[in-house]
Amino acid sequence: MEDGEMATRHLHVVRHGAADPFGILTDTGARQSHLLGERLSRLPIDVVWHSPLPRATRTAEILGEHLPGVLVDEAPELVDHVPHVPPDPPPAWAGFFDGYDPAEAAAGAALADALTTRFARPVAAESHEVLVTHAYPVAWLVRHALGAPPDRWLAMSCGNTGLTVLQFREGTPPALLVYNDMSHLPEELRWTGFGPGVRP
Repeated sequence: MEDGEMATRHLHVVRHGAADPFGILTDTGARQSHLLGERLSRLPIDVVWHSPLPRATRTAEILGEHLPGVLVDEAPELVDHVPHVPPDPPPAWAGFFDGYDPAEAAAGAALADALTTRFARPVAAESHEVLVTHAYPVAWLVRHALGAPPDRWLAMSCGNTGLTVLQFREGTPPALLVYNDMSHLPEELRWTGFGPGVRP
C-alpha cells in the first residue's frame, strides 16, 4: 500500500457447505468447500474465522487445506442466530417467530451487535479475512453494510459456500462487491440450502 492510501478491510463472507439434518457436513458440502478453497487460494487471505458449529468448523478446515500457513480460528460471533425479531413479522414468517420470547430476541440482538462490532468496521492495516458462518449472519452483515432497516434481513438468503464480499474503509460507506456468488461451483452443486423454486 502506497503512502496516502487508506487500508481496506476485505471480508469474504461465506455460508458453510451443505450439511445433514444433524449439522454435519455432507460429501456435497465437502466438495463445495474444496471448490471454494481453490477460489480463495488465488487471494491474499490473512485469516479464516469460523462459527463454532461443526458444519462451519469443518468447512473452514477444508478451506485451510487450500490456504497453507493461514490461521484458521473460531469466532463465536459467527454462530448461527436470529439477529432481529421484528415486532410485527410478515405473515409468511409469523410461524417462524412464534414462541420467541423477549429474552431470546434480546440474546439474538446482542449477538448481532457483537458480530457487526467485531467485523463490520475498518481496521488499521490492509486485510483479507474469510468468515465462515450461516445464512442469517450473512444476511445481517449485508443488511448492516447497506444501512437497510433491520427487518430486511428476512428477504436475503444465500446458498452453501456462496461468496459475499464486503469492504470497509475509513471515511467511506461499506461496499458490497459480491453477494451469494456461486460461480466456483458446477451447476449440480449450486443452490443447496434453498427451498424449491426457479433459479436464475
